[in-house]
Amino acid sequence: MNSNLSHLKQLEAESIYILREVAAEFSNPVMMYSVGKDSSVMLHLAMKAFAPAKPPFKFLHVDTTWKFKEMIEFRDKRAKELGFDLVVHANLKGLEMNISPFEHGSRVHTDIMKTEALKQALNAGGYDAVIGGARRDEEKSRAKERIFSFRDKYHRWNPKNQRPELWSIYNTSIQKGESVRVFPLSNWTELDVWQYIYQENIPIPSLYLAKERDVVEYEGTKIMVDDERMPKELRAKAKKEMVRFRTLGCYPLTGAINSSATTLPEIIKEMLLSTSSEREGRLIDKDQVGAMELKKIEGYF
Repeated sequence: MNSNLSHLKQLEAESIYILREVAAEFSNPVMMYSVGKDSSVMLHLAMKAFAPAKPPFKFLHVDTTWKFKEMIEFRDKRAKELGFDLVVHANLKGLEMNISPFEHGSRVHTDIMKTEALKQALNAGGYDAVIGGARRDEEKSRAKERIFSFRDKYHRWNPKNQRPELWSIYNTSIQKGESVRVFPLSNWTELDVWQYIYQENIPIPSLYLAKERDVVEYEGTKIMVDDERMPKELRAKAKKEMVRFRTLGCYPLTGAINSSATTLPEIIKEMLLSTSSEREGRLIDKDQVGAMELKKIEGYF
């Protein structure tokens, strides 16, 4: 890679190369679109990689029905603006069971409404490659995962049986029913993502920016009051605080942080001083020992 490029341009070039490799090597790829900052960068890269044509794959959103309302509005707005092919899937059986993160806890909610829903969507679409925005700096199980990460016919990951990746050579061979998860942002950091969003002027949900919001203390973190489904006894304890979110997901499982960063430069400055992972606010990473790795083994992203 050209050493004269800035580090962001080098990361961009690597990610675009990976996206084009996926399009060339797989017959039915799909890109996950979860609406967060990493998904926003991935969408931007996909539009760049294949311009002036549209990306040659669909975009998949697994809807737990518990995402922040703003996330869903933002998702639909971006799909309309850019005209990409968006597939939305929810676990209907889970909806019939009225699975709730408040009543059933993060582990059951994630297993049914995220992991099982994802596997249902992948089986229904027959996708052989699934592109996601996970990064190695996020969490320890993701730190050891390959860029092209093999999955068996049950969508399971075996961390002890990963394919070597030498230089920029990727093994894309799979049998019928198997698939590969692909992570073009593997070598990016959270700071890289924010600097790139600022440099490229990429739209993001305003939840990432600090403002006064109604929050309550819940399981050791602060969650935002986003709708009437939050139990009344919790809503009664709500108070306004200046907060923002470093990561986005289901609102009952996503912790806010106190912050005064209302602009992208202020977020970048905050990141330069941060010593904690963005996923410390995600309750699904704390519901059991080795939570993320166990979820990934079962098929989670």
